[in-house]
Formats: sequence, C-alpha cells, structure tokens
Amino acid sequence: MPEIPATSRRGLLFGTAAVSAGALLTACTSNEPKKSQAANNNVPAADDKAGKAVTIGFAGPQADHGWLNAINENAKSRAKKYSEVTLEITEGSNDTAAQIGQVQTLINKKVDVLVILPADGKALTQVGLQAMKAGIPVINLDRIFASPQAYRCWIGGDNYGMGLNAGNYIGEQLKDKPNATVIELAGLDNLELTKQRTQGFDDALKNYPNIKKVARQAAEFTVESGQAKMAALLQAQSQFDALWNHDDDQGVGALRAIAQAGRKDFLMVGGAGAKSAMDAIKADNSVLKATVLYPPTMAASAIDLARALGQAKGVSGMSELEIPASITLYSAVVTKENVDEYLPTGFS
Repeated sequence: MPEIPATSRRGLLFGTAAVSAGALLTACTSNEPKKSQAANNNVPAADDKAGKAVTIGFAGPQADHGWLNAINENAKSRAKKYSEVTLEITEGSNDTAAQIGQVQTLINKKVDVLVILPADGKALTQVGLQAMKAGIPVINLDRIFASPQAYRCWIGGDNYGMGLNAGNYIGEQLKDKPNATVIELAGLDNLELTKQRTQGFDDALKNYPNIKKVARQAAEFTVESGQAKMAALLQAQSQFDALWNHDDDQGVGALRAIAQAGRKDFLMVGGAGAKSAMDAIKADNSVLKATVLYPPTMAASAIDLARALGQAKGVSGMSELEIPASITLYSAVVTKENVDEYLPTGFS
C-alpha cells in the first residue's frame, strides 16, 4: 500500500520539541504573589531527527484481511523513516500458541521495545507480562491485554465510537423520514469488538425515535460471507432505508449481493476505511455513501510511540515527560464531501 504521508495526527504526536508554557503571571491583587512560575515542561520530544538507536520487535497478525495487512505495512513503512530504528518483525500469526512463541523469541533477542497486536488479547496477556517483567516495555496495539500490567501503552481504535458515529450519520440522513427502518451487517459475533460496534450503533439510534432496526446478521469479515449474508438479508427484508456494514472487506461482497438484487432503494455505511470503499463513495454510483474509519495507521503511530519510549522522549504537544498510557483513535465518518482528505489512508 502507499506510504502514509505525514498528517496532522502525526504532527501532533511527534513534531518539534515541546515549548515551555511557563509564562510569568503578574499578580492582580496585593493578596496574590507578585509572580508565579508554571512548571518547566521543556521536555525532550521525539521528532524526525535521528536519535538513539532503538530495536523494536513487532508481533503482528497474519495478513489474511485487508485491514490486518495494512497494519503490517504501516508498521514497516513507518520504521523505514527512521535511520536509527531496527524493526524485528515476526511472520505474523492468528494462532495464539504460535504468536506467544514469536513474542518470546523477540524477548530472548532483548529488543528495546515490543509492539504487539495480539491474535487474542486475553490469551497473550501472560507473554505481555513476561516482556514487561524482563524490562522490555510493550506497546499493546488495538486488541487489549487482560491486565494493564502487561503493557506500557495501549493504542487502538474505538469500536463503540465506530458504531455510534455510523448510527448518528444514518440518523441524520433519516431524521425527517417517518417510520424509517435500518438493518445491520455485523462482523464475527464471538469478538468483543463486534458487540461494541453494535452497542454503539444501537445507542445512537436511541436519539432518533423515528428509526427502528429491523434486522441484524453477523458475517465473518470476508468478501464471501458478506455476499452470502447480505443476500439473505435482502431476501428477508423487501424494504428498508439504511444499512450499516461493520467491515469494508465484507462490504465488497455485500455490494455484489446488492447489485445482483438490483436494489438501490437505501443508503449504506461501511466500516474501517478501505480504499475500495472510499473510491465508491467518491464515485457516488452505488448505495455506499459513507464509511466509518478504524484507522490501520495506528500501527505507524505505535512505531512512533515505541521509538519515543526507546529514546526516553515525550510526545510533542504534551507537557508530560512520558508517552501516554493509552490512546484511543477517533472513528471519523468519510463521505463524498471529505473523501479526498482521507483517501491517502485507505487500505487495499
């Protein structure tokens, strides 16, 4: 996929060194001290200039899905930007035992920092704890470990917010339509993230009493499942006003089923931010009118955070000496009006 350009998000995380906010305050009354000095926050912050050499171990997922592949590509391309960063990257696995072994190998290599997107956050918690106890700080990427002691910093997407923003977008489009109906094509129901996305969607719809969700079907984040499950939904629901699909990969299949059925009588909102979805939104020649982001650029940011951590630097724009303990990314809604802004981040 194309190299992600510098963005305002990246500039916020790692721009120039933080400027001291220690302006002298003049007393307003005789009861106040004549001068007070703000805390000195002239903290070293990570920037593009080469610093101390850092070896980052990256244990990512098996690239069997467009978003997961984009995670790996974002991590690799960001690491290449820094001459002093060495990236030790594992093969990637969705098998828990295999990934635990890969992380243990990185621990034995004594990398400076670990970035881990666990196949199963709960199952890999122990190996995260093992790394932390060995003095190797862990950046936990997206799928969260069961214990905060297993990571130094968590960075990931907002699954609840994704559903909330999808629901609010649909709500605004249908707010003036009496007795509007919507359906939902969810992801894997055994994943907590799917439940969170549905909960956010349902909570948003509570703000629009004229809208009722009349059907929900779980798919499997694949093109094939999206097509099959969407075909079943279309057969069962002869009329509805909007569809929210949790994932743009399965959305490719959903759009095929919609085209085969000749349906054009509703609007569709996707999820994650695939380039194919953004291209369709820009072309404005299908039912797909928006997608709600779950940015794979989080992997690039994880590398930035790992580099800062390895160099004992802070985050520009923040006064603290250390990087944050957690960062939740925003799920922006991409429409025809703003798609050009987000297209460079679209994944294949």
